[in-house]
Amino acid sequence: MCVAVSLSPMVSRWPPSVLLFAYSLLLSPLFRYFLGLKVQNAQGEEILIDKDAVLVKEYFHLDHLDYQHTSPILIPKGYTRDYLDGKIRLEAQEKLVQHSYNEICKSSDVVLCEGTGHCAVGSIVHASNAQVASWLNAKMVLVANGGLGSCFDELQLNKTLCDVQGVEVAGVIINKVQPDKVQQTQEYIQKALDLHWGDTPLLGCIPDRPFLGCPALTDLERLFGTKLITGNEHRLRHYQIQDLNLVATSRALFLQTLHNNAERTLYVAHSSRTEILLGFLENLPDQDKAHQAALVVTGTDEHPLSLQVLDKIDEMSPDEASMAPPVILAPFPTHKAMDMIHRYTPKLNFEDAHRANKAIEHYEPHIDFDLLLARAGYGVMRAQAQA
Repeated sequence: MCVAVSLSPMVSRWPPSVLLFAYSLLLSPLFRYFLGLKVQNAQGEEILIDKDAVLVKEYFHLDHLDYQHTSPILIPKGYTRDYLDGKIRLEAQEKLVQHSYNEICKSSDVVLCEGTGHCAVGSIVHASNAQVASWLNAKMVLVANGGLGSCFDELQLNKTLCDVQGVEVAGVIINKVQPDKVQQTQEYIQKALDLHWGDTPLLGCIPDRPFLGCPALTDLERLFGTKLITGNEHRLRHYQIQDLNLVATSRALFLQTLHNNAERTLYVAHSSRTEILLGFLENLPDQDKAHQAALVVTGTDEHPLSLQVLDKIDEMSPDEASMAPPVILAPFPTHKAMDMIHRYTPKLNFEDAHRANKAIEHYEPHIDFDLLLARAGYGVMRAQAQA
């Protein structure tokens, strides 16, 4: 027997509290615009699965789950047109989701279904988050960013769609709240819920923690579609976006700053600045005071790295290159690369266990899981099992 809870985050920066359900199984997400990773299913076949499903399955070692059931449908480019042209049928979509859900239910006490965006996402293919929740008779947990008026406006819009589809809202979680306004937000959002929705509880109120939004170098690899050319050992280091620093000085001043600054700074320099690149690579961690800086080299699409830089890297042994100061290439103009970094929202991934651990440590104390499970009917189910 299983109980379904569907989480519909209305903001993309929500680090999934689904990670806290270590004893549960995840059907995540049911419909996802194409963000797939190649994995092998139980038959050894290579299939594409949503990256969040990979994260949860690998992080919690859910080896009894078949990957193909954790993420039944991805929506690649052209899927929407095929649906509107009648090449994909609503009945087929619903059958795939229901089959995967039933398979996971066979070995699960609780199934947590992660939505994608707000409740209306997927409407064009008759598969919004609210519609999918109705297929599965799942209750909904709505997640919104901190605030009062605008926050509740978003909640109300999404609840309206749940009401239309006959989906019960089990509760609300407010994310990324200013730390000094957590108590105020808890008090007044609950008052708003009592006034407008009746008995819907506030399940959690999460203070913001900027670290969870700091990209690691591996995130920048994905952003730029490149790999670190040195410093692979440091690819899981995180950097604060406010520490992004464009190198516009001489080599001497840059190296002086590098030596005097022990902070994790993300420097940006154009590929034409060979003297900066060489100086950075020559400043090995075992010399002087070890820094933890990284260097983003821009403009490599139009200005390849110089022979001096390539020769410097070739002179390194594999171990030396891996331990060297990290350098990543960005085949974009400097202003565009910096804008991409500023706009980028890093996601949890199965490689970055450190960030996943920190997300769990941060979120768990602020969510009432006993109340959530009771609202989802888990308390009733547990009582039946004990009877």
